[in-house]
Amino acid sequence: QVQLVDSGGGLVQAGGSLRLSCAASGRTFSSYAMGWFRQAPGKEREFVAAINWNGASTYYADSVKGRFTMSRDNAKKTVFLQMNSLRPEDTAVYYCAAALTFGLPKGVNEYRYWGQGTQVTVSS
Repeated sequence: QVQLVDSGGGLVQAGGSLRLSCAASGRTFSSYAMGWFRQAPGKEREFVAAINWNGASTYYADSVKGRFTMSRDNAKKTVFLQMNSLRPEDTAVYYCAAALTFGLPKGVNEYRYWGQGTQVTVSS
């Protein structure tokens, strides 16, 4: 079992940057692909980024490609989402998630464990 704790959200002006972190507990963290999702008010949860078990592969939603970078440190059982050039439309609650797979899952239903979420608000 894996428990996830998201942190790093906050209020930032458009064009600014934030770095989200997701700390995991559990012995088998390195066996899990990790993902970031976000959910804005009144909208469905949407995929943002994924990273495979060893950090060698990543995948991004088109809306964040070139602005966001996902990474992981298996020794510290932590994943990160560096968000640059933030836009008001990036405002949402951001969630990290874990999936027991060697691939790069992109669907909400493919992830088994979820963090509690961290609020990101980008002002114009």
